[in-house]
Amino acid sequence: MIQSMTGFGKHVIQLPAKKITIELKSLNSKSLDLNARMPPAYREKELELRKVIASSLIRGKIDFGLYVEFTGGETSAEINEAAVRHYMERLRSIADGDDVRLLEMALRLPDALITAREDLDEEEYKTIQLALQEALLEINKFRSEEGSVLEKDFQERISTLEGLLDKVLKMDPDRTATIRERLEKAVNDLQIDIDANRFEQELIYYLEKYDITEEKVRLANHLDYFAKTLKSEDSNGKKLGFITQEIGREINTIGSKANYAPMQQLVVQMKDELEKIKEQMLNVL
Repeated sequence: MIQSMTGFGKHVIQLPAKKITIELKSLNSKSLDLNARMPPAYREKELELRKVIASSLIRGKIDFGLYVEFTGGETSAEINEAAVRHYMERLRSIADGDDVRLLEMALRLPDALITAREDLDEEEYKTIQLALQEALLEINKFRSEEGSVLEKDFQERISTLEGLLDKVLKMDPDRTATIRERLEKAVNDLQIDIDANRFEQELIYYLEKYDITEEKVRLANHLDYFAKTLKSEDSNGKKLGFITQEIGREINTIGSKANYAPMQQLVVQMKDELEKIKEQMLNVL
């Protein structure tokens, strides 16, 4: 069963003095592109968390966020008095203002507050790990649901391509006869004597160049292989992409050999369906 690379997962932990939110967002990408946002106190665990996310989501442009909101009365931030006094003196030397106004301005400047670095509590980290697993379950569920929609769309388009190929098969005898009649008429219009046997040999050689038997067989096989791969247990976006390329190659060859307007119209319809598959394929894991 295929999965989409688009997804969202979120889980919230409520601790005695803080609320921690884990968020995961993913979009399509050729490889794994993981961007992590978290407070400095949790950075020491970033590599470990990245490995867990990568092993679960495998591919895609992933945004991982770990957000902390303090809900208790305690805070680890303190005013850097020396820096604030220095800022106020410098501000007073270049602009007039009362101390309250200068203090407000100084507190907005860098290093006005000092945040004491706290060691990450191991019990809290275990809770974060469990929350991450919950968020991963949610985003993978989202991806699977999106994948089901994509799978249904692919099945319908492959079925359409098979129907168009069937029309090509039924049309091929008329195409060959039309090409033969066209060549015979062109020779007759020349009003010259020709060797009938030699003409027949050249005609057969010419028609062989426009024969699409191999292309029809290979295209049918590729369509069948695509449908079977679609039903496999794992999501094989890259493999399906390769099969799509082979389908396109056979359709293009049939179009170049057709030399028959009704068949070329069918080829245009096949190319249109294939382009829609390619567009959606970019989002398959």
